[in-house]
Amino acid sequence: MNTRVKGVTLGSIAAASYGLNPLFALPLYADGMTADSMLFYRYVLAIVMLGGMMPAQGRSLRITRQQVVPLAVMGLLFSASSLLLFLSYQHMDAGIASTILFMYPVLVALIMWLAFGERATRQTWLCIVMAFAGIALLYRGKPGAPLSAIGIALVLSSSLAYALYIVGVSRSALQHIPSQKLTFYALLFGSSLYFVRLTSIDTATATVHFNLQTPTETWLWLNLVALALFPTIVSLVTMNLSIHYIGSTPAAILGALEPITALAIGIGVFHETLTPRLAMGIAIVLAAVTLLVAGKKVKRLLGSLRALG
Repeated sequence: MNTRVKGVTLGSIAAASYGLNPLFALPLYADGMTADSMLFYRYVLAIVMLGGMMPAQGRSLRITRQQVVPLAVMGLLFSASSLLLFLSYQHMDAGIASTILFMYPVLVALIMWLAFGERATRQTWLCIVMAFAGIALLYRGKPGAPLSAIGIALVLSSSLAYALYIVGVSRSALQHIPSQKLTFYALLFGSSLYFVRLTSIDTATATVHFNLQTPTETWLWLNLVALALFPTIVSLVTMNLSIHYIGSTPAAILGALEPITALAIGIGVFHETLTPRLAMGIAIVLAAVTLLVAGKKVKRLLGSLRALG
């Protein structure tokens, strides 16, 4: 297997693995678990897995004191993105939520323009307009039944939190931290959000309660392990390898398989509805993000073709 085939295969596995979130999360919702309990288990189990895997690979977990605060801030953004996405599943179809989440490269471009004055090309603005036009179509997806405004607000906030995480990492000293170590500490600090949200204090008795739920069915524990393993560990490791083999731009384009996987699971497993209007909105969002990510590479290709002519 040549290098390019390896990279494409691993990038596809990474995106499809992250798209498995609804497959494991929705049965846990049906069992009565809250998003906080699910994500607590997901984060803690992933921390244990990564914490065991990295030393076995000879990778250090040491960080400096100067890195603690930035890592804590990025961890909370990372965690907020997860929480908001999982909360959106309670208000809208998981496949549509995953498609809207995929807008984060568009939001990164907007943040870089607004906060850092990075030049936005006409192609960038076209992609931004296309992405929001696609969401407008998704909002009026089913005849007579518009999507929940709360659901859209939650998943857009999730996408924004992840975009801020990406910008925060790329514009700080954290960009030099190996990605596995960065993810380990993002999960570690991010898990504190669920400790806080799951903790309550009985003021009458001054008693502290930790309101962590457990599945009522034994087999659902496998879903919790799978949430930590596939959308987190497998997706992380294979994406890193894909970037190594084929570069960040092709790997990012393959990320379009994430919402497609979630859509396929939603329709095939959970009987979610896909109308022509929804399909068009999804296609526009995916096209906008792919064009934005691939923009520079396309320009270079066109330039090469002109030179040959």
